[in-house]
Amino acid sequence: MTSTIPSSLAEAVSAGRAVVLDGGMSNQLESAGHDLSDELWSARLLAERPEAVTEAHLAYFRAGADIAITASYQATFEGFGKRGIGRDRAAELLALSVESAREAARRADAGRRLWVAASVGPYGAMLADGSEYRGRYGLSVAELEAFHRPRIEVLAAAGPDVLALETVPDADEAAALLRAVRGLGVPVWLSYSVDGDRTRAGQPLEEAFALAADVDEVIAVGVNCCAPQDVAAAVATAVRVTGRPAVAYPNSGESWDAAARSWKGDSTFSADQVRGWREAGARLIGGCCRVGPEAIAGIAETLRAA
Repeated sequence: MTSTIPSSLAEAVSAGRAVVLDGGMSNQLESAGHDLSDELWSARLLAERPEAVTEAHLAYFRAGADIAITASYQATFEGFGKRGIGRDRAAELLALSVESAREAARRADAGRRLWVAASVGPYGAMLADGSEYRGRYGLSVAELEAFHRPRIEVLAAAGPDVLALETVPDADEAAALLRAVRGLGVPVWLSYSVDGDRTRAGQPLEEAFALAADVDEVIAVGVNCCAPQDVAAAVATAVRVTGRPAVAYPNSGESWDAAARSWKGDSTFSADQVRGWREAGARLIGGCCRVGPEAIAGIAETLRAA
């Protein structure tokens, strides 16, 4: 490894380098034949088929991703508890999500620095009823912080390069998450799921992004699991409000039907769009649901040619 390679992800993004994120974990697992029709979603495979999770990460690294986002989005003590999995085993599975991504990075032997982002999904992901696309759970900021802090502590102790506070629908939940990560010694990015210029819960993005402006742990702020056409304006707002680099990884443009547990509509995602996102200030760029290795390869080629 040469001295020109950033030693940390924070250094990479602050230096203006474009870092490629992976794509959707669930669609990659489904394409490999795994059934995810379960409240635990991809987190179930941490317990039943962890090798499948590693292979999914590996597919994205080989496609050109620099960062793997762990399969812990829907992994919570409460969610595992509903399946009869005790807290000690649940903690092991949370840590395994980080190790699975690390193992994929070792196998990739990519000749470049690869990083692991530990996914911290919103409270609504545990409910498994589409609430993460609405927010407004009826819980206080303190109650949400109490929910998130224990699993964040376990994930942080597992040694990821960054915590991905992702698909956050509500500024109140963002405030809780930002309180929960303080003092853990792990950098974070905060990404909202948005609808136009507002959070899914309806708050103006300027106000939502401003929550992260003075939090030392935050290395990037932006959006994920939203329509591709909402990204550029949101990224520009995030950079202007926070002074931080942005993170951007939308879904395919299809919409999630929570009742049917399936995606509807047509894809509007194109690798060509990432040039605009980078110009707007995004430095961590990839895809979310329904964005697979082929699309990530396109993103990597586009960004590395820029």
